[in-house]
Amino acid sequence: MPRPYVLLSAAVSLDGHLDDAGPQRLLLSGPADFDRVDAVRASADAILVGAGTIRADNPRLLVASPARRDARISAGRPEHPLKVTVSSSGELDPRARFWHTGGEKVVYTTDEGAGRLRRAGVPAEVVSLGAEVDWHRLLEHLHDVRGVGRLMVEGGGKVHTQLLRQQLADELQLVLAPLLVGDPQAPRLFGPGGYQGGRLRLVEVRAVEDVVLARYEPTAPGAGDAAVPADRHWLRIACDLAAQCPPSSTAFSVGAVVVAADGTELARGHSREGGDSVVHAEEAALAKITPDEPRLAGATVYSSLEPCARRSSRPMPCARLILDAGVRRVVTAWREPDTFVEAADGNGLLTGSGARVVVLPELADRAKEPNHHLGV
Repeated sequence: MPRPYVLLSAAVSLDGHLDDAGPQRLLLSGPADFDRVDAVRASADAILVGAGTIRADNPRLLVASPARRDARISAGRPEHPLKVTVSSSGELDPRARFWHTGGEKVVYTTDEGAGRLRRAGVPAEVVSLGAEVDWHRLLEHLHDVRGVGRLMVEGGGKVHTQLLRQQLADELQLVLAPLLVGDPQAPRLFGPGGYQGGRLRLVEVRAVEDVVLARYEPTAPGAGDAAVPADRHWLRIACDLAAQCPPSSTAFSVGAVVVAADGTELARGHSREGGDSVVHAEEAALAKITPDEPRLAGATVYSSLEPCARRSSRPMPCARLILDAGVRRVVTAWREPDTFVEAADGNGLLTGSGARVVVLPELADRAKEPNHHLGV
């Protein structure tokens, strides 16, 4: 299901703490980084914090810069982003500053917590997610009902941990402060548990006064029928590869990427690559990988167009090449139209042979762009 772009934002000490154990909040950043965070807030449609952050820090979560607030208003957006919190218990103080500053607020909770919040008179929309908090439903509600396209998550550690463990974070903005806390009782950014395999991708690193900002993106593909942020990243690359195809009036322009389970790119290719007028994208990518590559069994193939099930230019269609390579997960942006092959059903061939196919229609326009001359 479509959902917001989820950006996790946090500042930590050199030993990984969000704060110390004292009664006053430990300021890990300086004025320049606070201003950077304010700019990120201004770019967001909504800002989310956990209930623990409201209890511990009593934040307002506002855009501080008048110029940025004016720019939001000029663009037809609310002066401040929607403020969001999550509480399973619903045990939140209705006098907290979170509720009484800025614009609209919404709190996601359980059936039990919803009753408690309504009895307390919390001045916000209360949304129950059922017997327990379901992050997938929460993000879908924010996107579909509240129109949130970009969500900034400012903590705390429990919220960040849950979103990363469930592979729901598109980006992590981590600020490293030059100090050590050293207290085992102090809160840490991430808790124990299972996270994505492999390494995160470093997108940017820069100094902001005496702290260091590092931006990361996940790389590991999903393992099932649901898409994860890394799936969208790799499929966007496949769609962009389609633009490199030599033009043709008799074949689609398609890009493909093969990615191991730990997020390592194994190969990429595009239609008509290397002067071969009939080679398909998936075929070109798989040909670059040795057949005995053990990572193929857990890999995902990203193809801007549904892999072909029938073709006249080669004896083996791409869906069969994928299966014969041992790959059992494919992510694609759009189904093959009847332009050249009637009732093509590569996805059906794949799923009928036990592979998982994930279709991300939100990237269909990007995938079709190199094929507009074909009338699709």
